[in-house]
Amino acid sequence: MFKLAEYIWLDGTSPTAQLRSKTRVVPLGDKQNITLKDFPEWSYDGSSTCQATGDHSDVLLKPVCFVTDPFRSRSNTEHDSYLVLCETFNSNNKPLKSNTRAILRKILESGGDKHEPWAGFEQDYTLFYDGRPLGWPESGAPEAQGPYYCGVGADKVYGREIADEHLKLCMNIGLFIYGVNAEVMLGQWEYQVGYRGANELDLNLLTLCDHQQLARWILIRVAERYDVAVSFENKPIKGDWNGSGCHINFSTKNIRDPEKGRKAIDQAIKNLEKYHKRDIKHYGDKLGERLTGKHETSSMKSFSSGVSNRGASVRIPLHVDRQGYGYIEDRRPGANCDPYISSAVLVNSVCDILEKDITPSLTVVNGD
Repeated sequence: MFKLAEYIWLDGTSPTAQLRSKTRVVPLGDKQNITLKDFPEWSYDGSSTCQATGDHSDVLLKPVCFVTDPFRSRSNTEHDSYLVLCETFNSNNKPLKSNTRAILRKILESGGDKHEPWAGFEQDYTLFYDGRPLGWPESGAPEAQGPYYCGVGADKVYGREIADEHLKLCMNIGLFIYGVNAEVMLGQWEYQVGYRGANELDLNLLTLCDHQQLARWILIRVAERYDVAVSFENKPIKGDWNGSGCHINFSTKNIRDPEKGRKAIDQAIKNLEKYHKRDIKHYGDKLGERLTGKHETSSMKSFSSGVSNRGASVRIPLHVDRQGYGYIEDRRPGANCDPYISSAVLVNSVCDILEKDITPSLTVVNGD
C-alpha cells in the first residue's frame, strides 16, 4: 500500500531560515508499526533554497522524526499519511550550515546530554490578512492594547478559529503542545510546546525542538487554509505595541531537583549573565527592535534577572522561587529564533559545555 509523506526541512534563507516541504509517495505496504527507517532519504534542489550552487545543487534529506499528517490522514486512527522532519546534508554527508539541528546534537554529544536539559517554547505569532494584522482596520489602528490579552469576544479576539484548530491538530498527532492564548496585541497569539506535567515518553531536548518546528509548520498550513499569513517577526508593528517573543522555559536535572534546585538556578543565572553578549546574537533577527526595556522586555544591551519580573532577561517564576526548584524562563529569544540554536546556546552556557561560541566551532559550511 502506498502512503503519503510530507518531508519538512529548514532552508538557508538569511537572516531567518524558513520551513519548506514537499510530498513523496512511499511504499509502506500494510505495515502496522512504521519506524523512521521506513522513510527513505530524499533530495531537492538546494540552489532554489539558498543552500547550494547550481553546479552542486542536490541537498540530501535525512528523516529524523515523523508523526501522523493531521491534514491528509482520514482519521486519528487511520495513519495513512505522515509528516517527516528532516536534517539536510551535502553530497559528502556533512550537515549544511543551515542544519542547526546538527549543532544542537553536537552540543548534547559534547556533554550536554548528561545534564538532561528540557526546554519549553512560548511561541508568539501575529496573523496577517491583506497586509495588516487580523482584525485591524484598513487604515489607522485599533484601540490601544490592554483588552486583547486572553480576551473573549468578537471585539477583542480575531483568529481564534486558527489558534484552536492548530491546537487540536497538534494534540491529535501527539506533539508536546500544552496551551494557547490570545496575546497583548490584536491579531497576536501564543502557543506553548514543552513539558506538560505528565510522564511523557521520549521527553528529550531534540524531540522538544522537533515538536516546536512541526508545530510551526502546522500553524502556517492551518492559516494557509484561511488565506492568512503567519508572522514570526520580533516587532511586526512598530510603535506602542508589544513585540513577539519565544520565551524558553529551561531546566536541567539539577534545576528540577528539590534538593539541588536553588543552587542550580543561581548558578545558571550567573552563567547566562556571564555569556549574555556572546549568546544574545543567536536569539533572532532584529532582536533589538523588541528588547528595548519596554513592553515587558529587558534591554538587549544588558542582562537582568528577577522573581516574577517580566521586564527581566531571565525570570524566575514565583512558584519556582517559593518551592526552590523547577525551571527558569529566558525571555530574550525572539519569535523568529531557531529552537535548535537557542536551545544549544542555553545548554552550552548553563552547563558550561564549551568556552567558545557555538556556531563557528560546530557549523559545517556547504561542501567542506
